[in-house]
Amino acid sequence: MFRLLLNWRILAFLIAIAIVTGTVFYSQYLANKIAHDERQKVATWVEAGKFLFNSPEDTDTKLVSAILTQNDDIPIIRADEAGHIVDFVNIDARRISAADSSYLYEKLKQFKKQHPPIVYTDPLNGQKDYYYYGASRLLREVQYYPLVQLLIVALFIVVTVYAITIRNRSDQNQLWAGMAKETAHQLGTPVTSLQGWVEMLKEQPGSEKIARELAKDVDRLQLVSDRFSKIGSTPSVEPRELLEQINGVMDYIKRRAPGKVQFLIYANEKRIPVLLSGALFDWVIENLLKNALDAMEGKGTITIDIQSLPAQIVIDVSDTGKGISTAHLSRVFQPGFTTKRRGWGLGLTLSKRIIEQYHRGQLFVKSSEPGRGTTFRIILHNQLAIA
Repeated sequence: MFRLLLNWRILAFLIAIAIVTGTVFYSQYLANKIAHDERQKVATWVEAGKFLFNSPEDTDTKLVSAILTQNDDIPIIRADEAGHIVDFVNIDARRISAADSSYLYEKLKQFKKQHPPIVYTDPLNGQKDYYYYGASRLLREVQYYPLVQLLIVALFIVVTVYAITIRNRSDQNQLWAGMAKETAHQLGTPVTSLQGWVEMLKEQPGSEKIARELAKDVDRLQLVSDRFSKIGSTPSVEPRELLEQINGVMDYIKRRAPGKVQFLIYANEKRIPVLLSGALFDWVIENLLKNALDAMEGKGTITIDIQSLPAQIVIDVSDTGKGISTAHLSRVFQPGFTTKRRGWGLGLTLSKRIIEQYHRGQLFVKSSEPGRGTTFRIILHNQLAIA
């Protein structure tokens, strides 16, 4: 189905290109035909003018006069052999002053570039007059028509591509939300059953310690289910203490990290209140910390640096791992992209969506150097401080 749709898009694109190309060539053909006809008209106009000037008084000049008066669109400038302008027609006289004739000579330069002159040689004295002319309004419109059409087609393509992109993004968002909610629904029943079994285990003598540890894992499963259920829902943010939120996630990851990994956290304020969706924001920090652990392969330092600024909060999560190659930097947030042997490549994609769509912030790779580590940056707008 996708291949068929793609083939139709390619076919439609090729048809559009063929139509535009055909129109351009046909417009050029018309422009050349009109230009040829206009040269003939100018030549006839010149001959008519000379005939009228040199004709005897008793000659019938009605036809010649009609030819002269019919040209009300083609601009013509008459110049002598020395290049001085002698006369002109169909040029806006309001832009010509007696003291300054530069406008006429600029027009003359333009006409010389557009068409070769029509030369008339006086049979009596041999003097030559040069008639330079420009394009009529009709010819200009025909010449510019392909450009106008190309602009319209380009605008149509841009609007169409933008609409398709928005639609695909909307479909993708609905797919993400549907998958997340279905996952939460599927997890709900077994998690509830596990909670019941844990309660029963707590009542068995000698099983208290096992029950407590199982309860922690069941609570963790419940948290994961809660996170998935929030994807696609209306974001619910509330005032949170940022340092407490991040420290809670760091402590959880620290207990499960190798002993040779050091965790550091720095902040320029002791208290940083901010509006957050707690469960979803924890998911983002957890994903970044897990990625950092995977990149360091069992040893190194993970640092979280938090800067509370007047209008925003900047959170940098850095590691001393293997870094990200330049070829992969532009793809780290794409769905399905991963350099790990296991995993779906969805963690960073979901994290970016959570920060941008639910918290109106930004998540991006601030810097990365192969062999030295990576820094991810989160920017949150400090809505509490602004309010």
